[in-house]
Amino acid sequence: MIKAVRGFKDILPKEMPRFQFVERTAREVYESFGFSEIKIPVLERTELFSRGIGEATDIVEKEMYTFEDRSGDSLTLRPEATASMARAYIEHHLYARDPVAKLYFIGPMFRYERPQKGRYRQFYQIDVEIFGVAHPMADAEVMVMLMEFFKQVGLDDVELQINSLGCEECRPGYKKQLTRVLQKSVSRLCADCKRRLETNPLRILDCKVETCQEVIAGAPLVMDFICDKCSAHFERVREYLKILNTSFTLNPRMVRGLDYYTRTVFEAVTPRLGSQNAVTAGGRYDYLMRDIGGPDIPGIGFAMGMERIALLIPEEKEKRGFPNLFIAALGERAQAKAFELANHLHLKGIRAEIDYEGKSLKAQMRRANKLRARYVLIIGEDELKAGRAVLRDMEKKVQEEIDLNEAVEVVIGRD
Repeated sequence: MIKAVRGFKDILPKEMPRFQFVERTAREVYESFGFSEIKIPVLERTELFSRGIGEATDIVEKEMYTFEDRSGDSLTLRPEATASMARAYIEHHLYARDPVAKLYFIGPMFRYERPQKGRYRQFYQIDVEIFGVAHPMADAEVMVMLMEFFKQVGLDDVELQINSLGCEECRPGYKKQLTRVLQKSVSRLCADCKRRLETNPLRILDCKVETCQEVIAGAPLVMDFICDKCSAHFERVREYLKILNTSFTLNPRMVRGLDYYTRTVFEAVTPRLGSQNAVTAGGRYDYLMRDIGGPDIPGIGFAMGMERIALLIPEEKEKRGFPNLFIAALGERAQAKAFELANHLHLKGIRAEIDYEGKSLKAQMRRANKLRARYVLIIGEDELKAGRAVLRDMEKKVQEEIDLNEAVEVVIGRD
């Protein structure tokens, strides 16, 4: 038997209501804030990610699915959406139509990393970006919108954590001091962090290895090194969050794993996920457009993993995909009538299921229970002759006789 590739997971019908609920809620919340949906290709030129994300990041160094096509071009399955959305914004000159673009994307990403619960090699993300705004209001707006999304999906234990990483002018001084301090304890760093010390020392702050955490505890804080402009920007972000009554916590050790982040960074975390507790992460990236060959346009955004959020959704918040009606038919003529009624209901937007194989009433009722149908319409040869049918409410365990010619209208009225 051929099985799915390791880390590539089928999302089965019983799991889909949670994913559909997450998607539906995201669209409703984001579009109410003025965001529009965009679709981007699965494949991009590899240089988009190496230039945009950064050569020294874990994603580019170890996690990308990269190959050469028949023309010899290096292509990569997208590991994240921000660089792709920025590329689309530049390529199609969206900034010429309106300098401000508020976009969101829903789709699969691909990273070669160790599969674990809620994290796979093909995974689904919802990605949100504002291009063309440097004002701290934009920072606050995306975070307010994010927390409203969590409220709407029923996650009330999500905490917003924020930090500032500074800019091109002030961050080099911090990296220099950080490297100097970490080099004193290099023997206690894990193999990955020893490599990061040479390429991207800020990434060490994100390491979860216990010995690295002990070393990090004595490291300087980036907030102590940011320039006056970055400090003022971050102060205004906090002011705007307070104006909109959005709670947050300062996390001075927070960094992001991608090189393009500047100034504001943030995560939404929950205690229900253990050490890997972030369900959403994002931040400002004011140099990304320039780094991938576009105009010097700022941006801010975030991405959330749908699998991790789907794990946390309260059951009562899901809209289950169960049929509203099961039509149990006995006899060939009754089956034909059941087929007719079911399809009339489908065209009215009502979910209905029938038995295709002429099974016994007992077997059909068992299937109706298995499908968790709210109602069962029972039709036999006698009912056909009399123009009547039995409608059973499976939840209340009561039934009534109805006019067969009015069955569609009656069921619609009970939906």
